[in-house]
Amino acid sequence: MTLEDRTGGYVIVDRTKIFPLVLIILDIGAAVIYGTKGDVRMVIYWVAAAVLNAAVTF
Repeated sequence: MTLEDRTGGYVIVDRTKIFPLVLIILDIGAAVIYGTKGDVRMVIYWVAAAVLNAAVTF
């Protein structure tokens, strides 16, 4: 989804969504790290956190 800015160009991501996107990426990264260590409970926790952030943000 693109939004038209004041100059008439297009931006990919709205500025208000940058911080939540960083948090979602960090949540997924934490899930990957815990997955490599075999801790399934923490993988589920971090994936759920990423899904919740995505649901609230978008």
